[in-house]
Amino acid sequence: MEFARGHGTGNDFVVLPDLGGELELTTHLVRALCDRRSGIGGDGILRIVPTAKVPESVGLASEAYWFMDYRNADGSVAEMCGNGIRVYARWLQRADLIEPGPLPVATRDGIKVVQVPDDIGADLAVEMGVPVLPGTARTVTVASGTRPGVEVDMGNPHVVVEVNDVADAGPLLQAPTLDPATPANVEFVQVIGPGHLRMRVFERGSGETQSCGTGACAAAVAVAVRAGHDTGAYDVDVPGGRLHVGWQHGVTLTGPAEIVATGTVDPAWLATR
Repeated sequence: MEFARGHGTGNDFVVLPDLGGELELTTHLVRALCDRRSGIGGDGILRIVPTAKVPESVGLASEAYWFMDYRNADGSVAEMCGNGIRVYARWLQRADLIEPGPLPVATRDGIKVVQVPDDIGADLAVEMGVPVLPGTARTVTVASGTRPGVEVDMGNPHVVVEVNDVADAGPLLQAPTLDPATPANVEFVQVIGPGHLRMRVFERGSGETQSCGTGACAAAVAVAVRAGHDTGAYDVDVPGGRLHVGWQHGVTLTGPAEIVATGTVDPAWLATR
């Protein structure tokens, strides 16, 4: 099994090219590959596969040749990953499987379009779609206390909590308690100044990560709405770097993506998983 390691602002992934659509990703295998001590290590898995090879997405094959099969580190299936889709596109670009320009990618949240630059080291922009604010009152409890949160759906669910300082969230060694208890990613967001946010995130299925692309989008939308706006542009600083979020009708996420290594999984190790 061939693999690559990539990241977008520190949100890191095991990339598994599966151009023939033959790889079965079991929960156990995903967990083993993502284990940072006994596996390759990552916040999740990106399986690169043609859309027509995936039964659940075959209906999108006429709109997007490639499907992003994303799994969290605990093996659970995720709808969308804003950092992951940029890493996905970067791998395709480095493999000479795509040309610069708009790249439609099928996901479990529908078609997303990545703008692939000519420069293989330049940032990529992703059209993330229209945010949904369900309006459900949510509270988030961590060791430092309980705070109100704002629900934002970016294809996957988020609860955004504004704090005076992101350190107020505490160590985040365990998942925040949500009420109602519907699982979601949780963002703790500090407003630094006009158009400038700082964020920490606890991702369902992965724990605290260095970055979350859909989370940065959710944070920007929540802050804009609280300020009485329905558009906005924000730099979002995360522990792993900086992302840019623009919101007009839909949301655009811009940021870096790097492939840092490639290799082969040892067959003997793989046979035990």
